[in-house]
Amino acid sequence: EAVFSVESVLNQSYDWSDKYRPRKPRYFNRVHTGFEWNKYNQTHYDFDNPPPKIVQGYKFNIFFPDLIDKNITPQFQLIPTEDGDFCILKITSGPPYED
Repeated sequence: EAVFSVESVLNQSYDWSDKYRPRKPRYFNRVHTGFEWNKYNQTHYDFDNPPPKIVQGYKFNIFFPDLIDKNITPQFQLIPTEDGDFCILKITSGPPYED
């Protein structure tokens, strides 16, 4: 009888296998800071000696260049944390990108 339960190792690699492996998307983030000129800061600081900078916002650029299905738009979720002051921004896009 012939033995069919023997496994043989294949040393093949395809050009597309590296392109579609799971990975994180490329991203750039920027924190927008500025001054808050409230009454206290107006009396204790001036333009030559400004008050400490505060965070006024964030800007995200997220790139998904190798999406398999380019017709599906990436989605986002705001997930609240136990602390009411913060939340988690979760962005999902689809394969080959991880969340």
